[in-house]
Amino acid sequence: KWILVIPHYLVLSVLWVGFAVATVIAFFGILFTGRYPRALFPFTTAVLRYTWRVAFYAYSALGTDRYPPFSLERVDYPADVEVAYPERLNNGLVLVKGWLLAIPHLVIVGILLGSSTWAASSTWGHGWSSGASVSLLGVLVLVAAVILLFTGRYRQPIFDLILGLNRWALRVAAYVALMRDEYPPFRLDQGS
Repeated sequence: KWILVIPHYLVLSVLWVGFAVATVIAFFGILFTGRYPRALFPFTTAVLRYTWRVAFYAYSALGTDRYPPFSLERVDYPADVEVAYPERLNNGLVLVKGWLLAIPHLVIVGILLGSSTWAASSTWGHGWSSGASVSLLGVLVLVAAVILLFTGRYRQPIFDLILGLNRWALRVAAYVALMRDEYPPFRLDQGS
């Protein structure tokens, strides 16, 4: 699976450059108007959605055997992300939430998902890193892969924990990308 998603990695590398540019534009939009530019919000949400589909298929969950579609649109796929458009955002908060207020989450998510991978890609893991560290998520996915290989079944507690870790990372990613003002909770949302 990890080899099969190489074409997705190439697409994602371009999309994440656009995501970064959109976030910078959104920063100024929020700072001066208190609104996330409506035209950019569907794109940034779609990049998170697409990234999660690829991650769910391959390296962050091994959650399905269905190959992820090359689409930014919502499609019938077992992994999805939806971020509600905020009508108003705090223009002062935009100055600190994406970096200063997010530090506790970034440290925890970096430890849980691999700090070098987080720093290398800022997408909770779609890039390559030369000094990759061992992460809880990586160990859990490896354990799940071995269990799947020998039993053909995904153990529900491991799957739930893996999804909880990924949900946490997605919430933090949306917060850091200035898409929400609500501070992400320090919790794992486990389950299907």
